[in-house]
Parts: sequence; structure tokens; C-alpha cells
Amino acid sequence: MQYVPYPYQEFATQYILEKPGVGLFFDMGMRKTVCTLTAVEELLYDRFEVSRVLVIGPLRVAQDVWIREVRKWDHLQQLRVSRVLGSRKERIAALKAPADIWVINRENVEWLVNYYGKAWPFDMVVIDELSSFRNPSARRFKALRKIRPLVKRWVGLTGTPRPKSLLDLWAQVYLLDGGERLGKTYTGYRERYFEPDQRNRTTIFSWKPKTGAEEAIYKMISGICISMPATGLPPIEPRIVKIPLPPEARQRYNQLERDMLLPYVDGDVVAFTAASLGTKLLQMANGAVYDEHKQVREIHDAKLKALEEVLEEFGEWPVMVFYAYQHDRDRILRHFQGKRIRTLDDSKDIDDWNTGKISILLAHPASTGHGLNLQEGGHVIIWFGLTQDLELYQQGNGRLRRPGQEHDCVIVVHLVVEGTHDEDVLPILGGKAKGQDALLTAVKARIERVQKGGPPLCGSMEPAGRDVDRGKRGWRQSAKNKAR
Repeated sequence: MQYVPYPYQEFATQYILEKPGVGLFFDMGMRKTVCTLTAVEELLYDRFEVSRVLVIGPLRVAQDVWIREVRKWDHLQQLRVSRVLGSRKERIAALKAPADIWVINRENVEWLVNYYGKAWPFDMVVIDELSSFRNPSARRFKALRKIRPLVKRWVGLTGTPRPKSLLDLWAQVYLLDGGERLGKTYTGYRERYFEPDQRNRTTIFSWKPKTGAEEAIYKMISGICISMPATGLPPIEPRIVKIPLPPEARQRYNQLERDMLLPYVDGDVVAFTAASLGTKLLQMANGAVYDEHKQVREIHDAKLKALEEVLEEFGEWPVMVFYAYQHDRDRILRHFQGKRIRTLDDSKDIDDWNTGKISILLAHPASTGHGLNLQEGGHVIIWFGLTQDLELYQQGNGRLRRPGQEHDCVIVVHLVVEGTHDEDVLPILGGKAKGQDALLTAVKARIERVQKGGPPLCGSMEPAGRDVDRGKRGWRQSAKNKAR
């Protein structure tokens, strides 16, 4: 397929070409991958500035997304991709294979750093999804921090850079600039921009930004991070299905909420903290809950019956159903046994869904969360089990709300049990999104300024047209001529 980039895609590619560290905070479906691959191709074969590129991502992305994108676009056909996955022996063989880009899942980052040690061979690293490296105490972050001085270029891709707090930004930005903007240490960053919020004498439970800190942080990172809201995508049409809780299940729910304990003869359901109580209550709203021995205690089937009714309403339309817990998946599969329902497990499932061979695609949002193109298979999502994770929620909906979605809207149905923790979750997600939107607005790329001849946001980029008759790289000639 011939690549005809939009102005924002040209802008993003040029941004990567000109800066040693870049954060693309683009909405889901804005094709961050092809923007990045286009820059990688030029850095490898036109400018000769890099020779070996490492891409780090979630397992599903490492298995499928990057190699699909290379095969899809004509101008990327010469790029060779090796997937560093599987057993240790398979990973080592993949590392030794001739390639331009090596793709590895984030769980194996620490192993990769230890495998090469000081002989680190990659001079460019792309992290997809950057927000999964937001924890400075995580081993995967510490591993990348070791080899950061050995890498010339860094690119971080994410649509949700601050899913919980501004504190989450430090580790992500550090990987891009080595601490130049937000400081060399997480502690220093926290002391500079935050103050204690909830505390008990000497124990601090949470931090809040100091006055003016939010704006100062955004200003600091705006030189290397850009955002772009999704444009030209179908809107989301949210729907809420209210489900009454059966009386016996209501008694059990109220007992657990009140006592943080639901006794059984051979294993109690226990919540030791407020956070764990919230999780248990969400499970009970779904219809089952794990006890202290990890055994499943089934409470009711109200959500299963509601799911059946909603599926009947959509008739022959294919539907993606998101579940929250393993017992949700098992009960759904058992309830709909005999129907064309399948769990999302591998690339064949993706292909079958996109070609209309699956009526009901059952998936956990974490398994579809980044980069997967599922928009050709349908436009209806049902959240059987709600998530409190903003990133999972947005990324899940973004699997169908992407370029290529042919329907006028993406329908997102939420199954909500009345009078339960379900009713608290959606407002919580909406509240978190406000801080997220503020960050993305602060680093928003003002493409219209470039198109209208105003000063560009980075270096030597010039506006380029969308003429596709100038050959393989014709779309970017104006920027390249300027650079020369």
C-alpha cells in the first residue's frame, strides 16, 4: 500500500529525525507506528545515522503490530524485522538474525540488557508503550537506565502518558532525555514539584503538585514531547445498561462491603484493604469472586443474562466483549457455549475477526491494549467487567476507533449493576481523564501553524504537500532539501 501521510504524520516523522529523544503522545489510531517506521527507514538508509534499532513493546504488539506495519506500506518493504520472542534459545537466534529492527516484549528487557552487558549493540530504541515504563522502581526501567548512555536516539510512543499522576512522567521523560528536563532523580523531581497530600504523621500516602507545578512541568517537556488528538475518527457512542442485583446476591454484596468478609465453610472471601475491597466488589458485581484460596465463588448470573440480551439486540453485528477477571472469561465461555465466540489469543484470531469469521470476540483489555488494528471486524464494544485503569479503558476502546473504521460511530456498552461499585468506576475514569487531557493539550503539536506558514515547532521542518507522484520518498523531499 502506498503511504500518503497527513501533515501531522509528516510533522511527527520530521520531529523524530531532528531530535535525539522524542515522545509522541498521540491518541489511539493516529498511526504512531508508521510515523516512527518512516523516520527509522530514513535514518537507516538515507542518513546512515543509526544501524540497529530496538523496539520494545507489549507482547502482543511485539508479536504482531510492527511486522504487520512494515509489510503493509510500500516505502518500508526493505526493512527487515526480527522478533526476539519465545524461549532463551529462540531469542538468541533472533538477535543473531540479519535485520534492521529487532522487536522484543518489555518483560524481556532486563534479560536483554544483561545478555549484552557493556557490548550493547542498539543505537536507537523505540518504546511502545512508553507509559509502561512509568515506574522508576521497576526492573525494566532500571535496566534501560543502565544502557541509556549507549543509545543515540530514543522514541517513546503512548496515548496515555499520565494515567494516574504527574509523578508518572519522570521515568518516561528520563528515558528520552537522561534527566535534562525533569532532573536526574525521581526523588529530586518529587521534592521540586510536589508536596505531601495524604499522610499519617511521618508516613506519606500520596503527593500533590505544588502551585504552578503542573504548568512548569508541561513547559519543561514541551520541547521533546508532542501530542495530537484523534481527528477524522468516528465518535464513541456510550451506552449504559443498568442491571438490578438479585436479592440474595445483594445481601452477600452488602455483607462484604460492610464487614470486608464473606464467610464460607472452606474458604472466606476477605478484603484486607480499601483497594482490595473495591476489587472484590467489582468481581461480585460481575457475578463471581475469588476467595482466600483463589477458588471461584459464584454469586449471581445477572450480568451474563444482560450480556445475552444485549448481544441479541445487536443481532448479526460482530461484538467485542471485554472481561476483567479469568472467572468472567470462563463463565462467559460456558454460558455461550456453541455460539461463534472466541478468545483473542494470537494473530489468526485477529485475522479471523477482521475478516468477519468471529461473531463474539472475547478479550481482556490488557491483551488488546496497544497498537492492534481490530477496526475492520466490527464497531461494537461491550464492557462486561469495568476496569479502573484509564489506560486500559482508553486503549481498549481505541482498538475499534481507528482509521479504517467504516461505521459512523463506535458503540461502547457498559454493563453496570445498580447500587454496586460499578456505578463508581465510570465517573472515576472521567475524572482521571481531565488531568490526562491537560497534559496532552499542553504539548499539543500546532500543525495548523505549520500549514499556514507560521513558525514550526521544530528546527528545519517545512510544510510539505501530499503529492504521491514524486516517487517513493517524494512526500518528504521539502524537509530533506532543507536539511541539506
